[in-house]
Amino acid sequence: MQKKRVSRDTVLMLVAILVLAFNLRPVATSVGPVLKQITADFGMSGATAGLLTSMPALCFAAFGALAPTLASRIGPHRTIGIALVALVVGQAGRAWVPSTWAFLLLSILALAGMALSNVLLPSLVRLHFPDRIGLATSLYSLSLTLGVTTASAATYPLAVALGGWRGAFTAGTAIALAALLCWLPMLRYAKATPALTHERSHHSVAAVARTRMGWTMAVMFGIQSSQAYTIFGWLPTIYIDAGLSEVSAGLMLGIATGAGIVPSFFTPIYASRKAEPVGLFLIIMVFLVAGYVGLLLAPTTLPWLWAIFLAFGTASFPLILALLGLRSRSASGTAALSGFVQSVGYLIAATGPFIVGVLYQHTHGWNWSIGFQLMLVIPMTFVGIRCCRTWYIEDQLDAGQAGA
Repeated sequence: MQKKRVSRDTVLMLVAILVLAFNLRPVATSVGPVLKQITADFGMSGATAGLLTSMPALCFAAFGALAPTLASRIGPHRTIGIALVALVVGQAGRAWVPSTWAFLLLSILALAGMALSNVLLPSLVRLHFPDRIGLATSLYSLSLTLGVTTASAATYPLAVALGGWRGAFTAGTAIALAALLCWLPMLRYAKATPALTHERSHHSVAAVARTRMGWTMAVMFGIQSSQAYTIFGWLPTIYIDAGLSEVSAGLMLGIATGAGIVPSFFTPIYASRKAEPVGLFLIIMVFLVAGYVGLLLAPTTLPWLWAIFLAFGTASFPLILALLGLRSRSASGTAALSGFVQSVGYLIAATGPFIVGVLYQHTHGWNWSIGFQLMLVIPMTFVGIRCCRTWYIEDQLDAGQAGA
């Protein structure tokens, strides 16, 4: 009887995590397909639009750093509950505000909720599925990718059907509300895991900041996030300027995210079974370069192929998500590592979409912007290879900090 109850609880937790993961990107990726509508509606400049596309990374950096500390005080399950409330309120509110600054502020609120959840999710996987980290990470990475794909492919058609981007954003709030409702039963774990809270106090973000491993993974995470958010934010505009219609450009973004479903599922599983997945990482880099080169030289010749290559090229994201859990030995170590890597990483990533927007505004073309993205592949390759080596964050923390 007890085994049946545990099995039911495990399934409910997995469902809650998967629905949560589905909501960890739509607030950010839904902007790209209707970016021209939003900028026209508010009269945004190219620099402000660049700030808008960089905002997810900035918020993930600022609020992600707070996640481990907040979770150590009130518990990770309560923290995510609060984060989901912020996500729902921010996402619903920004759909109907009249001014640019109100839109940006409510976007920050929604993105703050995403940031807190994003950092704590790997530690919850470590806590609730310690023997199935690879599989659980694959499943939530798959759900996350499905959320990205849905937001990318459906936002523009919803905008057409519902009278504009405001209607599309309002409709998207329903999914975030579903995640909040699914998470409410998980709050019972808040009083059931005091050991996790006690343990996390011995593995802090500040301690990870003094390790070589923390900085290496943060740089890798930052560059790959810069690549991803630039693609999510600017790819439709690149295709539109090349001659594709808005519908076709939105479809290309849907392909660029949808084609990543397969690698997002299998990459963490492979990484969990391979001691040092360097070969897989290098293959991912080849696809990323091929996608950018195609976009640079012949964007409308085989637009779907370049979108697929870019999708495979962003598979470094599920890879490093898996490494966050696989390169730590405890839930608190995972939370501290994830908090530092994602906060610093997203701070690095915030510069990418903004620089791309500024380059586009001043050159009136995409050659310099795409060239900038290609240049970032070089340092990303060096740090990525190092991240794939076998090492653990607890081994690099001070003996007292690790609770040894």
